[in-house]
Amino acid sequence: MTGTEGTVSHDGLRKPIGLWALTRVLILLCVFKVVVIPGPDVTSDVEEIYQGWYEILRTGTYPLDDVTWQYPPAAALAILAPALMPFLGYSSAFFVCALLCDAVVFGLLLYTGRRPSRSMRGAWLWLAGVPLLGPTAYSRYDLMVTAVAVAGLLAALRSPAVLGALAGFGATLKVWPVLVLAGTARGRATVRSWATAVGATAGVLALCVLAAPGALAFLGFQRDRGTEVESLGALVFHVAKHFGWPGEARMNYGSIEFLGPGVPVVSTAAMLLTFAAFGWLLVWRLRARRHTTTTTADAAFVAVLLFTTTSRVISPQYMLWLVGVAAVCLVYRASRMRRPAYLVLWATAVTQFEFPVWFSHVSHSDPLGIALLLVRNGLLVAASVSACRILWRQTVTEPRLEALGPVRIPAQADREKDRVSVPS
Repeated sequence: MTGTEGTVSHDGLRKPIGLWALTRVLILLCVFKVVVIPGPDVTSDVEEIYQGWYEILRTGTYPLDDVTWQYPPAAALAILAPALMPFLGYSSAFFVCALLCDAVVFGLLLYTGRRPSRSMRGAWLWLAGVPLLGPTAYSRYDLMVTAVAVAGLLAALRSPAVLGALAGFGATLKVWPVLVLAGTARGRATVRSWATAVGATAGVLALCVLAAPGALAFLGFQRDRGTEVESLGALVFHVAKHFGWPGEARMNYGSIEFLGPGVPVVSTAAMLLTFAAFGWLLVWRLRARRHTTTTTADAAFVAVLLFTTTSRVISPQYMLWLVGVAAVCLVYRASRMRRPAYLVLWATAVTQFEFPVWFSHVSHSDPLGIALLLVRNGLLVAASVSACRILWRQTVTEPRLEALGPVRIPAQADREKDRVSVPS
């Protein structure tokens, strides 16, 4: 293997595959509690929440009375997936499902990275990003959703319909995969991918509604969420607590949220910021003049970054979304998204310290907790700004300048005119 680009031999694959296996064994040791990570037990959601939903879903209904069920109806498939391994306990089977999805993503990135004009950087980013998040990566179903989104993006150039189908299905798992359609090429590719996505989403939703009552109950539960303590807007209240703000941070709708005066205002501001971000994406689509092999993945990365950074809730597992889409960007040798991708990687590393290692400091808004959030959220903001600038420059600014032709400096133009006017 020569660096991270070019053709990779079978012998050259031994190192990344070996490192993937080693790091994933370490994650499994953590989730099975052979190695204990300081802080809250991140696997408790699987044992207490997911397994509880599993028992309810098996009876033929969605969790109608559980406000923590805030996911689209196809999420039931991820929760029920451990039933495919009845020889294991629920938690063990769930962790194995996460491992298999992790392996699928890594395999797809390896396969694509070995093709001409592709790069192994994407596989390396995924290899590093998942263990940097720690056991949280295997203790949430977001890894399964990310696998669907990554598969769709990698298929985008060859089959817009496959991209659309997987984006639509992913949206019924956890909404955000629909964002991978943000940068589809105008014309036939957009029509095919978007139409297929709408059809896939409608079809899956219809099947879920017919299959069990309560398929759309998540809409009300999600609407009532507040400002979670790890979000960008939460920094306002972390700091305000040191100046006498009377609110508190406590469990609400399945996560630690701030409750008190001013919280609705900040939550509304976060939603408006999200709308503004999507407004920028719309303006970009209207202004873009060039679509390259990397544009679909690059725009998807920007869209997911903006959605995550401006969200009222930045749960640790959201970093998997960003690492997965960033890895697809870096699969393309021509991608310019290296800087924001590496910023996301650093943010993922900080996230494991923010949760679970020092989450008590975050929830108590002490200086260490505030510093961790400032660094992690600051990295996300920097990655968002950098990615937006790169996408705009590559698809809007540079094509416009090229259309204008070479720019002459006035002084040079005057000298050329003088030379022409001098008689021989």
